[in-house]
Amino acid sequence: MTAAAADREAFAAVLLRLRAAGVNDAALFTAIEATPRRGFVPAQWQDAVWLDRMLPIPCGEAIEGIDLQAQVIASLALQPGCRVLEIGTGTGFTTALLGRLSGRVLSLERYRTLCAEAEQRLSSLGIGNVIVRQADGAAGAAADGPFDRIVAWAAFEALPRGFVDQLASGGVMIAPIGPAEGVQTLARLTKIGSRFEREDIGEVRLQPLAKGVAAAL
Repeated sequence: MTAAAADREAFAAVLLRLRAAGVNDAALFTAIEATPRRGFVPAQWQDAVWLDRMLPIPCGEAIEGIDLQAQVIASLALQPGCRVLEIGTGTGFTTALLGRLSGRVLSLERYRTLCAEAEQRLSSLGIGNVIVRQADGAAGAAADGPFDRIVAWAAFEALPRGFVDQLASGGVMIAPIGPAEGVQTLARLTKIGSRFEREDIGEVRLQPLAKGVAAAL
């Protein structure tokens, strides 16, 4: 079986898993299909590209499994004009999906190496409505807001109340909340007035959100 045929078969299996989990977002499925995931996963993990498991990437980071990525993005309920803040660019796969599904995306990454590699991948796909920036994701990007959606791919220890002011009224933030070691709760936080209305949508095990930017990598 060729790689292309294997990808088609694996993608079909992903769609079945997602639909079974209650995700049936045609625009998201089209975005995933249009984004060559193999190009975002290190060479040594090509056999696991479409599996629902964390995979190591450079700088000691990891890329989430495709099922989790899709479920989180579906929960954002993106609209074509949405302004989105992403915390944790990684290899840029979710950044590419966000770019295809929304109006403007700012993605923050603490590692310069990952920023540069993600920018190259996004440029090669012609996704031009995304800015990748080396920055401290823990602080967000208040000067660039407000955002309609915020998504974090690393866990906060407690409710990230400081992000309320970075969301537009009625905006949504999805973030894991919980201990660095152990199970965290994936929360959907909707801005109502000056506070968050919280809805817990699942459990995850993601890396804790590191503060600051990396000096060397």
